[in-house]
Amino acid sequence: MPELNPQPLPPSPRWADAMPPGPVAGTKITAAYAAQVARDAYFLAWPMVNLYNRRLGFAPVTEIFRSGPLVNAPLNQLAMFSDYIEPSERSVACPNQDVVYGAGQIALDLSPVVIQVPDFGDRFWVYQIVDARTDGFANIGAMYATTPGFYMLVGPTWQEAVPAGITRVFRSSTNTGFVGPRVFMDDTPEDRQAIQPLLRQIMMYPLADYDGTMKSKDWTALPTVPPPPSGEAETKWVFPEKFVDQLPAVLADAPPLPGEEARYAQVLAVLDAANADPALKDAMTQAAAEADAQLVAPLFEFRNYGLQLPHHWSTVANGANFGVDYFTRTAVAKSNIYVNRPEQAQYFYQDLDADGRRLNGAHRYAVTFARNATPPVHGFWSLTLYNEHHFFVSNDLNRYSLGTKNKDLVVGSDGSLTLAVQADSPENANRPNWLPAPKDADFSLYLRAYWPKAAITDGSWTPPAVRRLA
Repeated sequence: MPELNPQPLPPSPRWADAMPPGPVAGTKITAAYAAQVARDAYFLAWPMVNLYNRRLGFAPVTEIFRSGPLVNAPLNQLAMFSDYIEPSERSVACPNQDVVYGAGQIALDLSPVVIQVPDFGDRFWVYQIVDARTDGFANIGAMYATTPGFYMLVGPTWQEAVPAGITRVFRSSTNTGFVGPRVFMDDTPEDRQAIQPLLRQIMMYPLADYDGTMKSKDWTALPTVPPPPSGEAETKWVFPEKFVDQLPAVLADAPPLPGEEARYAQVLAVLDAANADPALKDAMTQAAAEADAQLVAPLFEFRNYGLQLPHHWSTVANGANFGVDYFTRTAVAKSNIYVNRPEQAQYFYQDLDADGRRLNGAHRYAVTFARNATPPVHGFWSLTLYNEHHFFVSNDLNRYSLGTKNKDLVVGSDGSLTLAVQADSPENANRPNWLPAPKDADFSLYLRAYWPKAAITDGSWTPPAVRRLA
């Protein structure tokens, strides 16, 4: 059998030792205690509830189709875009415009899935594959020297024979998860055309549909349906009023990691008590709403979490490898869910200028990389601007990031590269280096470094200051 690759932290093998739980069934408990347990559980489980509800949202889908700026696929299939994601997208905060995305929700309790990998040649690519905790569990991408072929994802209890022709099998510790292929594309008409044959061969389907032949699909010819209404912020996926009812299923899908056994048992015992006592359930639901507002909501702001770096930048060191780091996992899920693992990508976040003032389109800013000091990567880098909701700011240039994909950036006489971040257009000579900002509104900057070199992963390279000019 091809090698099974478990997560860094497999589920606890001693979960049963924490049972029976405490409080013992039938024990009278106070509403205040139930609320305290719910508050803690809400923070811990927020990312898992997020993915649970995304799965529920796609469960009724029966065919692949395009809906406004989004592509949709049934569970255990994926759909690819054929160009950069559109600025009106609101399903996932902090999208990038450096890659062509794909997206698919996995439900491995229904079936294992097969993922196709075409021959990408020298083009950068990575398949982000995460479980219900948003932890990565499959290493498929350019940085892993992954070969073309067929790869299989299986759930925690799957033990069947692996079909001939499968290159490798990856096991998830949860049945629910997400698959998001990302394929780099230059911002040129020529590369938009050149990438299409590769995109057609990126597919995911249930194991029953696997026959050993490379399937293809023209992603430019999907049927379309009217998009659902959307607002300015990310689509809401976690609902405090549903939390108490949904949590048992969420925890059942994500068995406890080592060290979580007693924590799970405590939560499940209180949930059992709440099912028999409406007053306890009301207390837990109210506590979930308070936790959402007081604990989770502030983590949408990048400046409120992460490793603090020079010039007010921040980052995280364990993206998609959170394990039992509940704080960082929930913070990342709230502000920019579906990040890659550190060897795949490093992210740098910025809400402030060099002097600690909030970035705002009423001012002009400069980000200057010294000669030979752009982000050191094997893949690509980019600087993206997001509005207060962590989405793109509509502009006449249809430009939302600058970096490797841009072939006309103007380098200074000293070899430095200065990117102009402002609402108004700079002089024509600097226009290729202009990253449009919203007029008189707060915004954030987000620097991506895909397949980072050692200088990034060891912390010796950090982003330059964001200097306010006027």
